[in-house]
Amino acid sequence: MPRGRLPIMDLKSAYDVEHMSSTSRIQHDLWPLDEIDPKKAKFPCCIVWTPLPVVSWLAPFIGHVGICREDGAILDFSGSNFVNVEDFAFGAAARYLQLDREKCCFPPNLAGHTCKHGYQHTEFGTAVTWDDALRSSVRHFEHKSYNLFTCNSHSFVANCLNRLCYGGSMDWNMWCSAWA
Repeated sequence: MPRGRLPIMDLKSAYDVEHMSSTSRIQHDLWPLDEIDPKKAKFPCCIVWTPLPVVSWLAPFIGHVGICREDGAILDFSGSNFVNVEDFAFGAAARYLQLDREKCCFPPNLAGHTCKHGYQHTEFGTAVTWDDALRSSVRHFEHKSYNLFTCNSHSFVANCLNRLCYGGSMDWNMWCSAWA
């Protein structure tokens, strides 16, 4: 064999490996969630709502919201520099909505975004799992002052949904999370 040339078989195998790795798509495996259990206050990957005393009596659509981890634990921003874990601030969850994790952007690496907001999502805080996004939001809200009108439980849930890029959107705000 002449010097500096590779056998054709080696070139073909190198091409196959290269072709295979560039065309195969890495899938993010999501393990099954536990069942929703309102008696134990376990709502995996849900947004939960509870009425506020007196306020919800006068305006039934106003309430307190939280978002749940994959294990079902409720997280809610209930006061300045304080995020409750497994202790929903205003009592038991009255309503819940389970979210589909398939609608989130969990890139296998920073360049592997499936959402249209790749760069913005990376800047805001890319999460590799549901719980990772919630953990980042908890860290962010542990340093926030609570304000009934601008920085409240709805803002916290919206921040979580933005980190998840839920539904391909990073435009979640406290008004959107109220209607989700």
